[in-house]
Amino acid sequence: MERLDKILAATGRWSRKEVKELVRQGRVTACGRAVLRPEEKYEPTDDILVDGKNVRCERFTYIMLHKPGGLLSATEDKHQRTVLDLLPEHYRKQGLFPVGRLDKDTEGLLLLTNDGELAHRLLAPKSHVDKVYFARIEGRVDGQDVQAFRQGITLGDGLECLPAQLRPLEDGSACLVTLQEGKFHQVKRMLAHCGKPVVYLKRLSMGSLKLDHSLPEGGWRELTQAELTGLRKDVGEG
Repeated sequence: MERLDKILAATGRWSRKEVKELVRQGRVTACGRAVLRPEEKYEPTDDILVDGKNVRCERFTYIMLHKPGGLLSATEDKHQRTVLDLLPEHYRKQGLFPVGRLDKDTEGLLLLTNDGELAHRLLAPKSHVDKVYFARIEGRVDGQDVQAFRQGITLGDGLECLPAQLRPLEDGSACLVTLQEGKFHQVKRMLAHCGKPVVYLKRLSMGSLKLDHSLPEGGWRELTQAELTGLRKDVGEG
């Protein structure tokens, strides 16, 4: 159990000082009764209302973002906009961060959370969580490229990439790439190594979590319970 002012301040909507004033004004109820002191202790999952409206106070937040091109996958930057700039202010105060980075010009699925343990497990190669990307390239992917990905590619700087899956689409000018790791510019570098530079890249899924195509570019929503349960199963937590 935690202090009420700490629980509400963690949502990013109010400071502790503001919570104390809300309590003084009788605007906060918890578990069906008025809160009299901000130091009263509750579970974050308890029924807590401010001005009669339920406040979501779970410890962690999980957001699916349809990342557009042109934004950095970072929490802040002095000179450029980041994916966090797409969210309302109270979310930005919750310590959210991207789970894995997408290049500035790469689009698609990006998970934002403040759950460091789940993020670490999702990104660890030993968890074997597939990340699937759609790529449009210059040239045509062929059977030789598919075999190179399957065997694992060693890039020019000596970086050894784990075996991956390459599936040609359309006439070979597009493909699906499935990785279980996510090194810097990895999809682009692997395809460039095969002589097939990427001209467009979009992440479609991470484990069981698939991009909600009803989300426009720049759109976001919180994960459903089923989606969160699926991710936890992906890393062996469920």
